[in-house]
Amino acid sequence: MNVRADGASGSAAAKFGRRLVTSTVLIGLTAYVLLELPPIFFAVQVALFVGLALFEFLALLRQGGIPVYRVFGMSMGLLIPAIVYMEYGGTQSGEILFLVLGCLFLFVMEFFRKDNPQSLIGISLTLFGILYVSWFLSFLIKIRFLYGGAIWCGYLLIVTKACDIGAYSVGTLFGRNTLVPHVSPRKTLEGLAGGIALSVLSSVALGPYLPRPLALPHLIVLGALIAVVGQIGDLSESLMKRFCQARDSGRFLPGMGGFLDAVDSVLFTAPIFYFHLKVLYP
Repeated sequence: MNVRADGASGSAAAKFGRRLVTSTVLIGLTAYVLLELPPIFFAVQVALFVGLALFEFLALLRQGGIPVYRVFGMSMGLLIPAIVYMEYGGTQSGEILFLVLGCLFLFVMEFFRKDNPQSLIGISLTLFGILYVSWFLSFLIKIRFLYGGAIWCGYLLIVTKACDIGAYSVGTLFGRNTLVPHVSPRKTLEGLAGGIALSVLSSVALGPYLPRPLALPHLIVLGALIAVVGQIGDLSESLMKRFCQARDSGRFLPGMGGFLDAVDSVLFTAPIFYFHLKVLYP
């Protein structure tokens, strides 16, 4: 998130402080789980974030008047990271088959409901939520099972979140020109530039610790790519919140909002980074 300077105040500074504390706790916990514990614990952590973020996503749509299938969506959403883990993060098609069967089951369920003019919208957005939150975030588990997966996951999360921190800080202090005002009037071009710069710096700084060496130009381009994709993820959630007339997806995380707000930038960077690694190291 990057906000304009005219909105900077004592409350903005307090929010940034809360956000920094919350981010530090989450990053520290994730680092411990990644580096010190077996992969199943990281899979459980991902599944926990999937469940909480998906719950918020479906609640947002309900708030926007969309009749989504919450129980079905939550059940299916929590099973996907479990299936990915049982496949050891491989490229097997278990979760794809599960998604196809889920789509089939939703339509069968709808056959027995009467007078629901928004049935197709409900089915579509329930499946979208499962894909957008559960499947996309489960790519973190796939990365974890790659060679040096714990380090790669840490790299991705740090570089992605560096963009969030840089964008928020620079946008708060220097933001003047809005980025996409009809989607999020508080995000600025200056914030985006600050986010990209901090992501690139983080990528370069982490380069010597990666499981496989990457050239400096590669680290720079990769850091910038992760930053841009992460900001697209942030804006995508802003678009959904605007549609549902909500400021935050939840209020569980001080300074951040909800769990969906915390992972929105990772939802797109995780699958793209996974396929990037698969192309580099097939």
